[in-house]
Amino acid sequence: MAGQHAFFSANICLSMFLFVMLPVLGHGLGTDQASSLMALRQSKMESRGMTADEKWTEMSVNGSEKIASDLGNMKYDMIKGGLPGQPLGVKFKQYAGYVNVDEKKGRSLFYYFAEAAEDPSSKPLILWLNGGPGCSSLGMGAMAELGPFGVNPDGKTLYSRKFAWNKGVGFSYSNTTSDYELSGDRRTAEDAYTFLINWFKRFPHYRTRDFYITGESYAGYYIPELADVIVNRNKKAHSSSRIQLKGIMIGNGIMNDDTDNKGIIDFLWSHALISDETYQGLTGKCKPGSSRCGSLDVDEIGAIDFYNIYAPLCSSSFRLSNKTRKEIGYDPCESEYVYSYLNLPQVQKALHANRTKLSHKWELCSVVINSWKDSPSTMFPIYRRLMASGLRILLYSGDVDAVVSVTGTRYSIASLNLKVIKPWRPWMDKTDEVAGYQVVYDGLTFATVRGAGHQVPQFQPRRAFILLKMFLADHF
Repeated sequence: MAGQHAFFSANICLSMFLFVMLPVLGHGLGTDQASSLMALRQSKMESRGMTADEKWTEMSVNGSEKIASDLGNMKYDMIKGGLPGQPLGVKFKQYAGYVNVDEKKGRSLFYYFAEAAEDPSSKPLILWLNGGPGCSSLGMGAMAELGPFGVNPDGKTLYSRKFAWNKGVGFSYSNTTSDYELSGDRRTAEDAYTFLINWFKRFPHYRTRDFYITGESYAGYYIPELADVIVNRNKKAHSSSRIQLKGIMIGNGIMNDDTDNKGIIDFLWSHALISDETYQGLTGKCKPGSSRCGSLDVDEIGAIDFYNIYAPLCSSSFRLSNKTRKEIGYDPCESEYVYSYLNLPQVQKALHANRTKLSHKWELCSVVINSWKDSPSTMFPIYRRLMASGLRILLYSGDVDAVVSVTGTRYSIASLNLKVIKPWRPWMDKTDEVAGYQVVYDGLTFATVRGAGHQVPQFQPRRAFILLKMFLADHF
């Protein structure tokens, strides 16, 4: 383990930007990643019947090369004076604004970008995407998980995040009303690719940087789909316009409907959250006459956080002091603070975002399930193409997440029938504790993060940061 310890203590700072690549462009009704994902799962089970991979291959390889023009300028996107309420002494630059991805329809994606805290001219570039579908990479990823700042309970001031990934999304829009009914995986990947091409025009000095895509939840579909587009478009692109994609890193991401869903049931039962009778009913082994045969009964489980089955719930009586929050690194009410902060007029002005109205506020997630198009049933064909291309792939799972469980991800990886290169073994954090477990396959690496829920950087920030450094250094 000597090599690992030496690496963990290395001074690696990162460049990062976060943006709404989601074609969920309005503000909609508020929800969360778990609710959005579970609603989409239910919708897909009720109306199956897509041959997504053949259509996806045609789109990603032969899709339109026409890129919408974008007249933005990085100097206008700079957040001058910093974000309202940010701590004193911040020296890294921050940018935010819109990048046009469809000139005709006036569709633009919002981004937030934080340069590395030290020596930004030599650091790789990282894109972070949240899932849902329809949830904000700014509100969740940047503000609640891994961005440079978190929001204090007053909803007006910020604190410096100790394990920020440079040491979002909810403001994107379209001028075409029908666009809000056309959200889906295929257009998401196309918009994201167009965004990147235009973003690099605006920030040309980042064009040659090593580029990585990271994220969680439904981004388990977004990220491979976007990577697939980039890999195929790079084959035809001039060297000056190729995106230097080196790897993808996905946390608690969906992969394959059948194995993901089986994993949820087995996880709930193995963690003593459902009865034997319910488990037998869900797995088709129900005894005749049992009163609990049938669908999952939420009342049987009770009020728990499905993101992290052992975490406290946010309530009016649960409030942590700033000292305790810093010590444990997690506050179950933080999304409430983020909601308040991102609805402040002065914050929206500083981010160069369209201002929301009192009757139509910014929300962490938008309800888009009924209008979400072309969500496939599996990522297996795309993963096989990406592995064949030599792209570096890390899949990681917080091991107490019931939404996209570690059990389901293990079932999915097993279904790929990959050769084991380095067998299952623990990996350590800086305190010499077991931080999780890892196994290296021919084509991808899988790692667990002990004690982490669905949003690994939020529940285990130190371990998530160490895992990121291991991934960038290919240290598995």
